[in-house]
Amino acid sequence: MAKRRNFSVDFKAKVALSAIRGDGTMAELASRYDIHSNMIAKWKRQALAGMKEGLGRNAPKADNNREAEIKTLQAKVGELIVERDFLSKAFDR
Repeated sequence: MAKRRNFSVDFKAKVALSAIRGDGTMAELASRYDIHSNMIAKWKRQALAGMKEGLGRNAPKADNNREAEIKTLQAKVGELIVERDFLSKAFDR
């Protein structure tokens, strides 16, 4: 029984980018990277789908959610600083 091979994300991206660029035919790329051409085609589809999602209308929403989370965390940090200062004064007496 053959052991299943695991590939790093960097390797998958490198192979997918080669396929997108057209650096060779699927057979040439499969031979060069020692993987099956179906894997290359799958990684290429996944890379293109990821690019569509990243460049689509959903991208600004992620930034808005991130900004809201940052504001919430900054408010919490402010509260904790006030609480720390209050408690340090109470124990200094």
